[in-house]
This record gives sequence, C-alpha cells and structure tokens, in this order.
Amino acid sequence: MPQFRFTAHTALAALGVAAVALLAGGSATLPDGRPTPTGLDVPRWISLKSSQVRARRGPGLDYEILWEYRAAGLPVQVIAETRHWRKVCDPEGSVAWIHRSVASGRRHVFNTSAQEVAIRAGRSETAAVRARLRPHSLVSMDACEDGWCRVRARKLTGWVAQGSVFGTQARAQCNAARPAGPAPR
Repeated sequence: MPQFRFTAHTALAALGVAAVALLAGGSATLPDGRPTPTGLDVPRWISLKSSQVRARRGPGLDYEILWEYRAAGLPVQVIAETRHWRKVCDPEGSVAWIHRSVASGRRHVFNTSAQEVAIRAGRSETAAVRARLRPHSLVSMDACEDGWCRVRARKLTGWVAQGSVFGTQARAQCNAARPAGPAPR
C-alpha cells in the first residue's frame, strides 16, 4: 500500500470535511460518543464501488474474509469506523468490515422485498406510477423529503416511499457491537 504523505492541502481538505459535517448539523460521533476518525456521521449510508468487495471479520487485511459482495452500488450503512475501515450493515442484517477504498458516498436504494416498488411521478401514493423497481434491484437516490425519496435510473426520475426500500433509514439498522458474520437464517 502506498505511503500517505500529510501536506498542507490534505490538512485543509480534512478541515473542510469537518466543517461541512458541523455545518450540516451532524454530530460526527460514534455510538459510544467518541468523535469519528473521518469527521462524518455514524450511522451513515454509503454504497459499494465495485462488484467484488471483500467483507472481513475485523478492520485489517489480516482478518478473515467472511464473504464477498458482488453488487456494485449496494447500499450499506456505516455503523462504526476506523481511519481506513468501515464496519457496515448490509440489507440482510449482516455486519462486516470493508476498506474505505471500495466505498462510495453516492447513494443508492435496494428493494429487499419480493414485491415490486412503485416509482411515482410525485410524492404521493396517488401520483402516477412511472416505473416499478423489481425485487432485489438497485436504483440511484438523490434525496429524501417528507417520507419520499427521489430516485434515478438512466433518464427516468421519480419518487419511492422511503420505508419501501433499504438505504434510507435514519436509525442504525444493525447493532455496532454485534459480532461480524452472516445473519442467522
């Protein structure tokens, strides 16, 4: 792994991240009250950059690989972090560590149900249905407001009910103290 050089530019960028977190009203603390290494809120949503992401038992390359995620864009919730590693909760409720290099701040949502989710023209159950999100499918998300999330798929934009997809919940979906490993089936 290349050595990281600390420069004035890096310091200013780090201060900028911390300032953005403070201005956004985020607490930037871990569940136990300690400040986060990144200055970003925990829990928070991220997505997987790659279609091959190794999930590990702990925060380091020496820890056992538990499984490999094979879905670029999959939303996961950061529930703890170190400077280089993120402890995440996935749509099945499993908890593992991933390296920061395979994580993206771009937001996606995932339909975990066996039913299609309506993508509507507006933020209302009575708004016209523009498309349907198939079971176990991903779509990009812009923002949520008033219980609805604006989503995008190529040229299509629309709204899904916030509670109908995984990747929008404000509260932690898994317990950070829970041991890593597949969820009980």
